[in-house]
Amino acid sequence: MKLGVCSVTLMCAALLANCLCVRSAEAQQANSAAAAYDVRREAILQGTVVRFTSNSDAAPFGAHVVLQTAAGEVDVELGSAHLLASKNFSLNPGDAVKITGETVALGNGTQFVARVVQKGDQTIAVRSVRGFPIRPLTKPAGGAL
Repeated sequence: MKLGVCSVTLMCAALLANCLCVRSAEAQQANSAAAAYDVRREAILQGTVVRFTSNSDAAPFGAHVVLQTAAGEVDVELGSAHLLASKNFSLNPGDAVKITGETVALGNGTQFVARVVQKGDQTIAVRSVRGFPIRPLTKPAGGAL
């Protein structure tokens, strides 16, 4: 099948518009969580890692850890998996962790969003005190994650 210049241009424009819509939705999601974040309402979760996902299939997108706490399992949004990798910070099933963050309204439900994650003697800030996700300065070597 031979496509004309006009058809190719329209297809490229549609693809670009789709990409912009996805990035806009991600930015709105991050901004809505940040707008609702209040450091005065923070809580500390302590528990054991059940599962780590570097990029969630559902909102909020990004790295997630399911933590087994005394009160049950909690899904915690960690932000950028690239940030964790750039700091050589990994989470594996069985790891004991302490997470400072807050439960924020997101869509029709709530989500616990981490601000600080501690494992052993490693501590990493994944959000600012205003709730904005921290991004790595560079991509991890080899394009990992």
